[in-house]
Amino acid sequence: MIDAHAHPDWCGHDLEKTLANMEMYGIDKMWLLSWEAPMDECLHDYSTVPGLIYGWNKGPIPFSRCISYAERAPEKFILGHAPDPRRPQAIDEMQAAIEIYNVKVCGEFKLRMMYDNPDAIRLYRFCGKKNVPVLMHFDYDYDSPNVKYPRSCYWQGGGIDVLERVLQKCPETNFLGHAPGFWVHLSGDDKYKTERYPTGPIVPGGKVAELLRKYPNLYCDMSAGSAIVALKRDVKFSYDFLIEFQDRVLYARDCFGNEHQEFLDSLDLPEEVLRKIYGQNSEKLISK
Repeated sequence: MIDAHAHPDWCGHDLEKTLANMEMYGIDKMWLLSWEAPMDECLHDYSTVPGLIYGWNKGPIPFSRCISYAERAPEKFILGHAPDPRRPQAIDEMQAAIEIYNVKVCGEFKLRMMYDNPDAIRLYRFCGKKNVPVLMHFDYDYDSPNVKYPRSCYWQGGGIDVLERVLQKCPETNFLGHAPGFWVHLSGDDKYKTERYPTGPIVPGGKVAELLRKYPNLYCDMSAGSAIVALKRDVKFSYDFLIEFQDRVLYARDCFGNEHQEFLDSLDLPEEVLRKIYGQNSEKLISK
């Protein structure tokens, strides 16, 4: 079993607590991801972010923390790193991370920018040449209640249309969609315009399924509340969705609970489908 979305020092979990959590829930390996972005792009009352607590200058979750975990428990972690492509050294930094630290994933890509920025496209194409998938966090432009500084809203990526342009421009690179701005499009309704975590029946015609059918280089990171809330909107729809895209969905949490496993196990999916989602898809994606 592989958890394809985790972070070091996240939500009060140090290495010891992370390893204990993995053992508790039967997780053999984790994709351990950085989050490097300007600190004014991170919500400052988000007290679970290590970079805010310790005052690091490389962003909310520096790659150095991922390295620290992997050096102490190398059999447990698959390293991910996403340098900010707006920085001139980004591609050189990614190349060094791959060559020196055996980084297998470019993630988490979580930045206040349009993800089809020309500098970002250059980084994705580099990752495609190295067979490194890119994991993207999408969020729409919603105001944060009672927050004015450093930002009144925290959007990332630019939306589902930007994702499609990226998929078109980088067919040689594999991408994972993640977060509210991605999973809200499981449904074909307009709730994404006003709600981060909409509920209610799924409306046919969602962009997630449309893009999966159209672009073979798109995969789904089923982590966090965004995925689980979306998948729970309509259990019958989600069963059919996971059957159709059984080769393109990766089990992931971005947290330390067991809600995602409990949901998957409740669907009565065929064992071969569960094996793919729980680990085979992750292994295949980083071994291409």
